[in-house]
Amino acid sequence: MHSNRFYQGMTQMLEKQSFFQKVNANFDKASRFTDYPQGLLEQIKVCNSSCHFTFPIKRDDGSIQTIHGWRAEHSHHNLPTKGGLRYSTLVNEDEIMALAALMTYKCAIVDIPFGGAKGGIQLDRNEYSESELERITRRYTYELIQKNYIGPGIDVPAPDFGTSENEMAWILDTYLTMSPDKLDAIACVTGKPIEQNGIQGRREATGRGVAFGLEEVCSHKDDMKQVGLESGLKGKSIVIQGFGNVGYHAAKYLTEAEANIIAIAEIDGAVYNQKGLDVEKVAAYREETGSIRHYPDATFFENPYDSLELECDILVPAALENQLTAENAPRIKARIIGEAANGPTTAKADAILRKRGAMIIPDTYLNAGGVTVSYFEWLRNLSHVGFGRLARRFEESTYNAMFRAVERATGYQFSEKERRTVHGADETDLVNSGLQDTMINAYQEIRDTRSKYGKNRVNNRTAAFITAIHRIARSYMQLGIFP
Repeated sequence: MHSNRFYQGMTQMLEKQSFFQKVNANFDKASRFTDYPQGLLEQIKVCNSSCHFTFPIKRDDGSIQTIHGWRAEHSHHNLPTKGGLRYSTLVNEDEIMALAALMTYKCAIVDIPFGGAKGGIQLDRNEYSESELERITRRYTYELIQKNYIGPGIDVPAPDFGTSENEMAWILDTYLTMSPDKLDAIACVTGKPIEQNGIQGRREATGRGVAFGLEEVCSHKDDMKQVGLESGLKGKSIVIQGFGNVGYHAAKYLTEAEANIIAIAEIDGAVYNQKGLDVEKVAAYREETGSIRHYPDATFFENPYDSLELECDILVPAALENQLTAENAPRIKARIIGEAANGPTTAKADAILRKRGAMIIPDTYLNAGGVTVSYFEWLRNLSHVGFGRLARRFEESTYNAMFRAVERATGYQFSEKERRTVHGADETDLVNSGLQDTMINAYQEIRDTRSKYGKNRVNNRTAAFITAIHRIARSYMQLGIFP
């Protein structure tokens, strides 16, 4: 296997075009299959607004540092706009606008009434203390408030790469201190801790959505036949790139669906076992040692990119953009590429992989679990009622009445254990059910679009974009802006 990381990195840099240009190129390819006016298509494609701001923070040692932050709102066809907040040294305006655009199309594909947005701060969180990160997050929130880039009906951030529910709690607290509307202010951000009006299932939502999506993809016999696989997830060999929140939960739920995780790659190496890895044991080992390096009972790859080239049924890139390139695509053997990360496949790699016969499940569909459950959290916050709270007791009473009726009719007495197996739906049940239903319906719509325009002319990515364009265009026309 090729292991020259420097050569690979140089190739990626030479191939890499503007991330936003890449997103727009996919949009242009899909828009050719529609008959909307060019002016409407341009309005959908353009980034409506973006803001770059700088502010000073005082470090723990007393020094002053200038911090760069961005927030982009790609589309206002639906409000509020919605998108994560990431902390990374790679953050820049082009990346933020591209990710905001992907959020617009992602929301449209899964039929969630948000416009797309994204935010970011240019830093390596490992270089800052907890108190410094809190000061940075609160000041960033203050800048958003001052520039009208946050609010339950304006723009709603969420966790992303390098952020978690902790940062969302700081955002909420800062917003609450400055917002005149205290009642609905809790809906200004999603991905919050449960104790601060978060929702059950949000942390694992993106990874669970990846598993639900791949389960739906693999359920279609005719699609699987095209890539030489049997239907169903059971027994399929899977390589996971990235073992953060998304990668870990995707691996966990794919294992529960009886798939076989044979390799897990992180930035400092990869572990591989053809017979399968125990995901929870790998996670525990990383928790104990701080790395997956040299995890026992597995082959270790010093270069994590080598694991992408393993023989497997499904490759799940769940890290960052531009991981599958023209340089490594010819050596990638996976039959299915499940894009759990945003933009992990370059345009040239996409063409190479499809020419080889691989099926690519696009990021705009597959990683939409996070925004789907964020939508549920936003609705819950605005309604001020937890999902399942009103119905669960009624449902349990109904089930108990059914048990009693069966006992009277048959003479059979149900045990307490049997009775406990049936209960009213709680919030987690409702969230997971809604997420699964969303992923199933969205993929069916993509398949229908692909079939309508011809499988040889339109692939999954283009079909997803066509679906999004139709839905966004209808929203603009309903606003009366376009005829």
